[in-house]
Amino acid sequence: MLGDYPLKGRRASEIAAHIEQGVSRGLIAPGAALPPLRDLAAELGVNPNTVAAAYRLLRDRGVIETAGRRGSRVLPRPSLTPRDQIQVPVPPHARDLSTGNPDPALLPDLGAALAAAAESARTSPVLYGRAAAVPELLDLARASFEADALPGGPIVIASGSLDAVERILGAWLRPGDAVAVEDPGWGSLLDLLPAMGLRPAPVRLDDEGPLPASLAAALAEGARAVVVTSRAQNPTGAALTARRAEELRAVLAGHPDVVLIEDDHGHGMVDQPYHPLAGSGPLHWAVVRSAAKAYGPDLRLSVVVGDPETVGRVAGRLRLGAGWVSHLLQRTVAELWRTDAVPAATLAAAYRARRDALLGELAARGIEAHGESGLNVWVPVPDETSAVAALVQRGWVVAPGARYRIQSPPGLRLTTAALDTADARRLADDLAAVLGTGGGRSRLV
Repeated sequence: MLGDYPLKGRRASEIAAHIEQGVSRGLIAPGAALPPLRDLAAELGVNPNTVAAAYRLLRDRGVIETAGRRGSRVLPRPSLTPRDQIQVPVPPHARDLSTGNPDPALLPDLGAALAAAAESARTSPVLYGRAAAVPELLDLARASFEADALPGGPIVIASGSLDAVERILGAWLRPGDAVAVEDPGWGSLLDLLPAMGLRPAPVRLDDEGPLPASLAAALAEGARAVVVTSRAQNPTGAALTARRAEELRAVLAGHPDVVLIEDDHGHGMVDQPYHPLAGSGPLHWAVVRSAAKAYGPDLRLSVVVGDPETVGRVAGRLRLGAGWVSHLLQRTVAELWRTDAVPAATLAAAYRARRDALLGELAARGIEAHGESGLNVWVPVPDETSAVAALVQRGWVVAPGARYRIQSPPGLRLTTAALDTADARRLADDLAAVLGTGGGRSRLV
């Protein structure tokens, strides 16, 4: 149970706050079992319904998970301890490959685009009552989606990929629902789910994307939504192939009530074709494309196409909260997109050359690694902690795989976005020395 930590409170809010305080201070360990409802009610002298309400509050806040007769437990990684807090200090002499950021040298100069947006604001200020989306951005997004053979649908503008995903999940799911997610997968998404009171259902993957049998198992166990990264999967670089997309569409065809979210955050900086899953069966779907990787993370903007009900719910909730995404941002992104400020082919070629340089050097030393697309390379290792520490001593800071894993084996994520050929060679030498003969080989799946 909870060891020596004494539970207190008479009201549900007091009991929940006391347990949450114990978790946040490290006095209650992740995975610890909570007392049965009736036992705790008797101990505190309250009605069992009061304890049940406290446990619901904790579940909704992403602190615990409830599993019926199996009881309630503190989540292995509560939302109080997000994964991005798993950080490795960067010594002055070290090269930081842990960030997942694009290369600043490949981001466009924003001057002209910002000037055009400012001029538009001067001549036609945006006041209350204006349409939420800039028509030019909608036209560019619609043409992009149509070029990739996506089903037609309305478009809404959100503040980045994670904002869009959160709004879509919030439109359809309720606390306690399960969401099928890639494992290893995007750490921010894996943090978001418990914060929303949702449960991650891990789906294993290889270089071609999620494994159909693993997705089928997650759906059979009751997952109510699926989030798939189309290209530049974080952290492994996986990209959906035509064959894998066809297999996944066949799985999804049997689950029309599932909400399908496709995260195509790599749009504009990858060279793999887009293979849509939308239209394969789920009635409610959305495809999200973000400006972060191609134009810069500070341009907090994403475009979302989906079925009318999903987009309508997201747009309606947006109006009640933020209202709209700044037209200055929208016009800036539209101008960058319209003028092709940094051609996608240029970005894709640069990032591929840097990934391939490291992958080639690692392969030459017998080290397994993955990086079909995007900004990162994933290296399976037997022990993350020792590998990370040893690389720091050699001047490299990498991201431990624990940020991205649920049940998948250990690994390291290395951001190659700004890694040159000479550094790739030196890094591969150091990894080979750290991992030993044979490179500590293990499989991604």
